[in-house]
This record gives sequence, structure tokens and C-alpha cells, in this order.
Amino acid sequence: MKFKSLKTRILFWFGGITFLILLIFSIIFYSLFEKNMYTSFQSKLYKEAIYVKDNLLNNKDDIIQKGTYLSSNIAILDNTKSIKKTTDFNMDFILPYLNDESFSLLDNGETVLAIYSLKLDNNLKIIVYQNDIDDNIEDIVDTMLVVEPLLFLALIFLGSKLIDKILIPINNISKSAKSISINNFSNTIPIHKYDDEISELINSFNTMIIRLQEGVSNLDRFNNDVSHELKTPLTVIKGEIEITLNKLRAPDYYINSLNTIDYELNQIENIIENLLLLTKYSKENIKKTFEMTSIDSLLLDIIYSYDAKFKNKNIRLIIDKIESINKEINPLLFKTIFSNLIDNAIKYSEKDTEINISLYKNEKIFFSIKDQGIGIAEEKLPFVTDRFYRVDESRNKKIEGFGLGLSIVKNSVDLHNGNLEIHSKLNNGTQIKIFF
Repeated sequence: MKFKSLKTRILFWFGGITFLILLIFSIIFYSLFEKNMYTSFQSKLYKEAIYVKDNLLNNKDDIIQKGTYLSSNIAILDNTKSIKKTTDFNMDFILPYLNDESFSLLDNGETVLAIYSLKLDNNLKIIVYQNDIDDNIEDIVDTMLVVEPLLFLALIFLGSKLIDKILIPINNISKSAKSISINNFSNTIPIHKYDDEISELINSFNTMIIRLQEGVSNLDRFNNDVSHELKTPLTVIKGEIEITLNKLRAPDYYINSLNTIDYELNQIENIIENLLLLTKYSKENIKKTFEMTSIDSLLLDIIYSYDAKFKNKNIRLIIDKIESINKEINPLLFKTIFSNLIDNAIKYSEKDTEINISLYKNEKIFFSIKDQGIGIAEEKLPFVTDRFYRVDESRNKKIEGFGLGLSIVKNSVDLHNGNLEIHSKLNNGTQIKIFF
């Protein structure tokens, strides 16, 4: 058994507490037993003294006989002179206790005596005492010295077995955790039959395994998507370089080739920047980046930056409502939300159409953007926020993009504890609502 193991530490504390409880119990039990025994002897000696007073004081015999009612050593004294006594009464024991009517204990080094002195009229006294009253206490002490160590060991044994039983699900968790690898997330732990802390731990572990399964699956898909998206511009760049270096070309050809390479490199750079934005923030660190921001001013700046694109397609922008709103947010992510949504609305809208934008606050902050564009089929809506997902490549091949915009918007909204709703009909436009 390892000393640093959980079982050893629990057993150590359990043993220490058990020993302390047994020790305290022994001290209290011994004290109460001793007090009760002395009280019992006092009552017994008093009753025998009263019995002698009532029945034997005027008896003519000099000897007091022990019998049914008397078991102690008894004497009737006149001052210090014995009038009547039991045959084994020892005056040497009781001389120091003849003055007062009282109950006393005398320890002569070998034994403990209980002595009771009952004062009568004139100078008469009845003295009652009993030897070896500590024998019962010694018997109890001897019994406790044998029983308590055995009880302690039994409790330690039972505690060890109980801890083993309690640790079974924890050991199962440990075994499952050791068997988990990047290629193996199949091991889950059977649900505990009791609704307790162990059951909660098992549920948390199984939930973690499911999240890891989803995470690895998403990572695989993400890696495949990234490879696919980067493959096209890299292939174009490689092809341009190979053709250009194949033989001497005219200066204009080199310029066109470099322009093509520059364009594809910008595409790669944009993909990487968007991916970094998706992974840069988390629920744990996002609040550190919050600052008080005028959201309406930020939105108006973004709208102004897209003025040329609105004009190029002759799209009419209708601002239904924009209210003044100040809130602690991450300004970069909010800019990304507004710019991606406005950019998508323009890209997927036909010429001479309208786009409506609203921003206001009731109980929550509400943002809405509605276009009259090509729309999204209902069966495709659940997937539009997935990374690198594009609704229909054949329909949208003339529209630039990587399928990251709505994924970034969704992630940014989630980081601000918001909700994203997408309503769309094919060939009938799209409306996106966000609640913070």
C-alpha cells in the first residue's frame, strides 16, 4: 500500500479519529463507572449502618454477625472504644475517620477502602467499611485494555474494506482514463446505482469523453477542411512558379504571374487570420478583453466602411432603428460580427435590392440585418455556421469567401453569451437576429 495513496491517507485519518474517539470514550466511561461505583458503595454502607442502628444497636451480643443484610466490616463505637463489631473489623484502618459523619475513601497503597461513619446520640458512632473496592475498577481497566485494541483493529479492517468498495468506481475511472488515446474514446464508465458524488464524477467523466470524441472529430474535419482550402491557392502558386520558370518570359507575363501569386497569398493570409480569430478567445479569457464601448458608433463606422460596396451594387440601406448603447464588450469581435454580416448581406444580394438594419435595447440588446438575396434552403440552415461550409459551390463560385464568416460570428456571439437566429428562404432573402 503506497503511503501517498488516497486509501492510505483516508485510512490514516480514519484510524487517528477512531483512536481518539475510543480514548475519549474510555476516559469518560472510566470516570462515570468510578463515580457510579463509589456512589453505590456509599449508598450500600449507609444502608448497612442504618440497619445496624435500627436492628443491632441494642443487641446484647458483642459480635455483629455478617449475613443476608450485612456484608461489610462494622463496629459500634463509644468514642474510640468498641462496643460491638464484626470479627474482622480492623481499628487501625478507621481511626483517622472517627470525628465526622461522612463517606471517605482510603488508599493504603495496596488497596482502597470505602468507610462510612454514622454519628448517633451521645458519643456513639457506627463505622462501616469495605476492603478492595478497586478490584472492580481494575477488572474493568484490564477488560478495556484487551477489548479496545481488538475493537480498534476490527474498525480499521472494516474501514479498509469500506474504502476499497468506495474507491471501486474511482479505480474504474482511472483505468478508463489510462486506456484513452487519440484513437480510442470508446471507454465509458457504467452509471453508478446511487445518486451521489461518485455518480456525479462518473457522469462528468463520461461527458468529458463525449466532448473529447466530438473535439477530435471536429479537429479531424477541421484539418481536412484547412488542407482542402489551402491546397487550391498553394497549387495555383506552385503552378505559376513552375510555368514562369520553365523559360524566359516577357516582363508583362512576370508581372501577371506575380499578381496571381500575390492574390493567392492574400487568400491564404485571410484564411489563417480568420482561423486565428476563431481560436484566440475562450470563455475563460474573453472577459479580460472587455471594455466599455459605444456599440451604435461601432456599427455606424462599419456601415460607413461598406459605403462603396453598397453603391457598386446599387443596394439601398435602410436603417430601421439604431439606439445609443454602451456596454462592456470585446470591440474586435463586435466589429467582426457586424462586418461579416454586412459583407455577406451585400455579397449574396442582387443589384437594386434593399438591406434593413436595426440595433436597439429593451431588456436585451437586439441586432437584426435583413436582405433580399438568394437565401438559404431550409435543410442547409443547421450547417451554415460550420467552418468552411458553403451552401452551394456551384451557385456561389463567383462569390469570394472561405465559409468562415458565419462560423466566426457564431463563435463571437457565444463568447458574449448571446443567441444567434437565422431565418431564410431560398430565393427570398435572409434575416439574422442576435440577442445579447
